[in-house]
Amino acid sequence: MSSSIEFNLEPNDNARLARLCGQFDENLRVIEKRLGIDINNHGCHFRIQGSTQSLKAAELLLGMLFASAEKEDVTTESLHLALQDSAIENLLREAPEQASTLIKTRKKVIKTRGENQQEYVKNILKHDVNFGVGPAGTGKTYLAVACAVMALEKEEVNRLILARPAVEAGEKLGFLPGDISQKVDPYLRPLYDALYEMLGFERVAKLIERNVIEVAPLAFMRGRTLNNAFVILDEAQNTTPEQIKMFLTRIGFGSTAVITGDITQVDLPRGQTSGLRHVLDVLKDVEGISYSFFNARDVVRHTLVQKIVSAYEDYEREKK
Repeated sequence: MSSSIEFNLEPNDNARLARLCGQFDENLRVIEKRLGIDINNHGCHFRIQGSTQSLKAAELLLGMLFASAEKEDVTTESLHLALQDSAIENLLREAPEQASTLIKTRKKVIKTRGENQQEYVKNILKHDVNFGVGPAGTGKTYLAVACAVMALEKEEVNRLILARPAVEAGEKLGFLPGDISQKVDPYLRPLYDALYEMLGFERVAKLIERNVIEVAPLAFMRGRTLNNAFVILDEAQNTTPEQIKMFLTRIGFGSTAVITGDITQVDLPRGQTSGLRHVLDVLKDVEGISYSFFNARDVVRHTLVQKIVSAYEDYEREKK
């Protein structure tokens, strides 16, 4: 059933309004299409038509964007992320500002988006061993790195150790020239990128040189005990059961471990059991371990990525 609401955005600021609406009101058109509503405005006075739930969500969304437009333009990326937050049931439950957890690092403040991300970060801050499982683009690795950086800057841990299995993603990459570091760097690039964004290139380089931050393939973990460290195992779906057991038994006193992966994108040889799938069954009844599961609605990349992930999820459900 369609209805309408009217409201004013305060203060009456034309420059801020222009940043909110975008060129030729393109931002308003995107919001209309995404929430299935009609938006009309005369200056800061808005009239919106649509379903009752969509109207409440749109009012909260526009208020949030108008507030952020005080200091910066509403870009395509910031609008998409705000729309991701505007999953109607989430906005009706509480405003995004109230629902978010902030992770503060040297270069930026990272804000959780949506209920699953918030619960994931809370779990990491509370538990020693944590699993984050779900599709690409849901922030699993990025938020884990952010929590690790925050813990290092607060001196809660002495070292950061970020590991990935060096498994090719479905294609043969051929011979990689260079020393061992140069050979494995392509597999670890997403972890470096997150560190650079949060700490800056020079700071990361110095911490790596001092061995405070170690970014390494999973094989380098064998035989070690990791005390007072924040340890992240990324792309864990590409481990074997033996490898993930080896990793988990490296964890020492004062350490936090986060294991992330997407069990729908396993790149192991055909017939090889994914260590992540296996460990979720083995440890399901062990107390003190947290499990956070993400789905297509948690994707914070391009809107089409969310739809692609949803289509794959539907396809896999129909096959079962």
